[in-house]
Amino acid sequence: MTSAMATATLGGGCFWCLDAVFSRMKGVISVTSGYCGGRTKNPDYESVCGGETGHAEVVRIEYDPALLSYREILEVFFSIHDPTTLNRQGNDVGSQYRSVIFFHDAEQEKIAREMKEKIEGAVTEIVSATEFYPAEEWHRDYFEKNPFQPYCRYVVGPKVEKFAKKFAAKLKT
Repeated sequence: MTSAMATATLGGGCFWCLDAVFSRMKGVISVTSGYCGGRTKNPDYESVCGGETGHAEVVRIEYDPALLSYREILEVFFSIHDPTTLNRQGNDVGSQYRSVIFFHDAEQEKIAREMKEKIEGAVTEIVSATEFYPAEEWHRDYFEKNPFQPYCRYVVGPKVEKFAKKFAAKLKT
């Protein structure tokens, strides 16, 4: 018997970081980098990075709720980025890098709001999921394909290491 899959859509800075972390998490079936929450149909990386579309860089996570809860996903999410910084994660500045949770149902919204309330100064947006646009192919598994690229070495890599240390029991084997 196969359980139904569930979806989480999260933005917390550059999607390369979130992809690299969540793709290593037990119970995650797939992670797709993309864009959500903007005004423009079919946005591309240049327009999103230029701040012209209103989209956030996000990951869409497909997971097995029999193996991983939404709350566990958000525990990791809140630990690998700074939810208290408005429109910025490190050197990535702009609304496209905002901390945002796009919920897919009332239960996800409830859990997200409960968890955000526990973080002093959190500015994470919690909004209903809008249309998701997958990012261009070259963004997929970016860290895996480019581990020695400077951004990956100095920004993505440390987040992956932090996740692996703090959540060792949640790592895929």
